[in-house]
Amino acid sequence: MPSFDEVLKEAGEFGRFQKRVFFLLSQTGITFSSLFASVVFLGRAPDDFWCRIPGAAELSDRCGWTLEEERNLTVLPLLLGNKSVSGECERLDVTWDASAGCTSPLARYGNHSSGNLPLAPCHDNWVYEQPHSSIVSEYDLVCGNAWMLDLSQAILNLGFLAGAFILGYAADRYGRILIYLLSCLGVGICGIIVAFSPNFTVFLIFRFLQGMFGKGTWMTCYVIVTEIVGSDQRIVGIVIQIFFTLGIIILPGIAYLIPTWQGIQLAISLPNFLFLLYYWVVPESPRWLLTRKKGEKALKIMRNIAKHNGKFLSPHYSEITISNEEVSNPSFLDLVRTPQMRRNTLILMYAWFTSALIYQGLVMRLGIIGGNLYLDFFISGAVELPAALLIIVTIDRVGRRLPFAMSNIVASIACLITAFLPEDIPWLKTTVATLGRLSITIAFEVVYLVNSELYPTTLRNFGVSLCSSLCDLGGIIAPFLLFRLAAIWLELPLIIFSILAAVCGLLVLLLPETKGISLPETLEDVEQLPSNFGKCGKKRKHRDTNSYI
Repeated sequence: MPSFDEVLKEAGEFGRFQKRVFFLLSQTGITFSSLFASVVFLGRAPDDFWCRIPGAAELSDRCGWTLEEERNLTVLPLLLGNKSVSGECERLDVTWDASAGCTSPLARYGNHSSGNLPLAPCHDNWVYEQPHSSIVSEYDLVCGNAWMLDLSQAILNLGFLAGAFILGYAADRYGRILIYLLSCLGVGICGIIVAFSPNFTVFLIFRFLQGMFGKGTWMTCYVIVTEIVGSDQRIVGIVIQIFFTLGIIILPGIAYLIPTWQGIQLAISLPNFLFLLYYWVVPESPRWLLTRKKGEKALKIMRNIAKHNGKFLSPHYSEITISNEEVSNPSFLDLVRTPQMRRNTLILMYAWFTSALIYQGLVMRLGIIGGNLYLDFFISGAVELPAALLIIVTIDRVGRRLPFAMSNIVASIACLITAFLPEDIPWLKTTVATLGRLSITIAFEVVYLVNSELYPTTLRNFGVSLCSSLCDLGGIIAPFLLFRLAAIWLELPLIIFSILAAVCGLLVLLLPETKGISLPETLEDVEQLPSNFGKCGKKRKHRDTNSYI
């Protein structure tokens, strides 16, 4: 009996059907990247805010002050008397009541100058020029509460981490498309609740859940795309990353046009409901169906693929059998049980962690230079487009390992050089740091493809999800690593990034080359990869089996 890849070749490896499915599922990258980076605009620092003194609101109403007049009469004296105080996180430790005058509220304190009056920290009496522009002003995430903004992004990454484990496992057990659709529904519903959260606790809970479901949409759509195309067409795994970058590029435009954080949140969440229409146009992965002993359904889908591609399967494909490998629910032990699987898993986990930590670290480092937030964010996203184009041009010519290793090495060198460049040539530091950003983006995108190609069908979604969970761990650690180490020496994080990337560049050379190779079908296939691959790009010999998987 022919293998699944041979049947797929006869039905069309990347015909009209696969192109349609690829284009539809790729839109998920836009919504996921918007969710991934949304905190930049949801958590914008307010342009202007100040701390209101207790009783000032009532006094303002009685005296008929505008907010500007109230600020001039109650906060300006603090600023004049205490040059080191901004009036944002501290206030005069006084309480105004009906006895205070409207023309000069401080007159009751006699000869005491405002510089001699006691100060108190501000807790919950902030006044914002634009109170609903971001979650910072909505939930008072300023001054002593500023760390809670970082917490909101950490919670999102924890959601990604939970989604990688829970929904990655579910997709291998219950099906790719089912989990994809449920995840899209979850992202949409949780996104709406986040937008109308009555308090910060509710915001965090559903931010976590939205992250979990968001990771489910991204991972399952990626696996579906790579499983329905032939081995020579798996470059689509890189092309789909372009849609992730498009989301990064589009996001600042959305944020620029929509003035409130609730509007931005709804704009990036509601499109997920449209993806539910894919139920009628995107089928279940036939590879997955075969692993679950559902050969008839898989054959039906293959005939439908052939029909849409203008092909016709041979009549003798009347029944389908699967391999004798026992179908079981995946677990972490399956990923480390055999020597080659163990090696691949550990290296890939480290590669995911390193790529995410350095990527987010460099993004945040470029973001602290100031300037126009919308333009800077747009440019930082546009920098990623050449990464995908470079991969597309080289990966099918020289293979996966060399670009994977070299991108890490170049990122390492760029970080090291940037750390020791003098401060008086900022344009050169920014240029070299951007080269590091481009290089680590290439590594980030290649690891997606390599990860999916090094696991058998029964473990592919779970393996990709579990390994990529280290990406989320890197995302959680990145801001703390960057800012804690930068407090010691501004360039110290770059030294750490350089070491991590160099080690990763050497380790990935130990992975087998997967250029032009059929996706492994069983654990035995994975164990045979080094001996079967031979030279880069040499295809594996087909073993004697009755499997279509």
